[in-house]
Amino acid sequence: MSKKVLCLSVGLTAMLAATPAFAQTEIAWWHAMDAQLGEKLQEIATGFNESQSEFKVIPTYKGTYPETLTAAIAAFRANEQPAIVQVFEVGTGTMMAAKGAVYPVYQLMADNGEPWDPSGFLAPVTGYYSDVDGNILSMPFNSSTPIMYYNKDLFEKAGLDRETPPKTWAELETMSRQIVESGAAPCGLSSAWITWIQTENLSAIHDQPFGTLDNGFGGLATEFTFNGPVQVKHWDNLKKWADEGLFQYGGPVGGADSAPKFYAQECAIFMNSSAGRAGVIANSKEFEVGFAPLPYYDDEITEPKNSIIGGATLWALNGKDPEVYKGVAQFFTYLSEPEIQAGWHQFTGYLPITNAAYELGQSQDYYAQNPGSDVAIQQITRGTPTANSKGVRFGNLTQARNVVDEEFEAMLAGSKTAQEALDSAVERGNQILRDFEAANQ
Repeated sequence: MSKKVLCLSVGLTAMLAATPAFAQTEIAWWHAMDAQLGEKLQEIATGFNESQSEFKVIPTYKGTYPETLTAAIAAFRANEQPAIVQVFEVGTGTMMAAKGAVYPVYQLMADNGEPWDPSGFLAPVTGYYSDVDGNILSMPFNSSTPIMYYNKDLFEKAGLDRETPPKTWAELETMSRQIVESGAAPCGLSSAWITWIQTENLSAIHDQPFGTLDNGFGGLATEFTFNGPVQVKHWDNLKKWADEGLFQYGGPVGGADSAPKFYAQECAIFMNSSAGRAGVIANSKEFEVGFAPLPYYDDEITEPKNSIIGGATLWALNGKDPEVYKGVAQFFTYLSEPEIQAGWHQFTGYLPITNAAYELGQSQDYYAQNPGSDVAIQQITRGTPTANSKGVRFGNLTQARNVVDEEFEAMLAGSKTAQEALDSAVERGNQILRDFEAANQ
């Protein structure tokens, strides 16, 4: 071998030794999970990255749910969008109307030869994120539903059975009054998410429409109708209970003051997302927490319907190379594995999005060892979802929810009755729907 050829061979060998055989395809994933949830999400991404060598998922925290959605929309307009973005359920209508921006997950999986069986997912989850033809548009990831947390020690202090939470709103009123009058606590109930829990879920559980066209599932030309007798009755009660001191308002949107009231044992009952389970347990070391389904009005419905979901899904965005989507599809398959889903569900309190993940938890005796951890699952899967309990899906729902909060506060302040507040919320909300419809024709 000539000296020149030998040098070239040695040089090539050195280059190959210093350079990977091929570069990994990077997959950008924008999300809204911070703190412990963000750490667990990073752990999942790392697990996928270590399971193969062809792709690398790179998670990036982009702020709150609204901030993440806004960032993704702006990035898409600048052709700088990520391959995957986490969008909360409130943004589903907006994503569906973003023509050309979304790569539907059912199509993504089929195009890349990945297994995809919608029947393997919990029915309320797939129903919410599907189009009118039943095709799932985004990858279910962190789904939740609201439940009732209660302080067993305060119940016992008030002379109530610590193992018997209220099943109906009438029982909740009676128990709250006994708690306050006995001096066990200055408040019976506080609640996060007045819009999601005390209006949207209230409507679903009582099989009442929240809007026309199947609560927005049927298209853009929908209108809000959540100012009916059941909703008015409930808001009337919340106002009455607030005046009496049985109910304490925790603030708009997520009700930032609600959880501290429960942790400080000022309020004996707290309604919040099932995803708050870990936080509730961590902040309630001084008393024992009980878990129960949301109450219902037994004079309005004898068999309450399922509650509706919150949380978020993962949307694949158009504009990337085919190799990127191959990796996205494989990552979505990884996310669907029972062990991954069960681990996420058990760590966070979010629902197991697949039947297999739930069954794995059962076989592990997780639910038997963690009483109340399956309350959310049982509540959201009870019965068959109706058009009224399938969920609510409207464009610009975030803005509409803000309106509901404003009107609720006006009612609490005494400037409007429950009927007037809800009528105004519907009127103002419908204008938001018309603006969204005009922008997406």
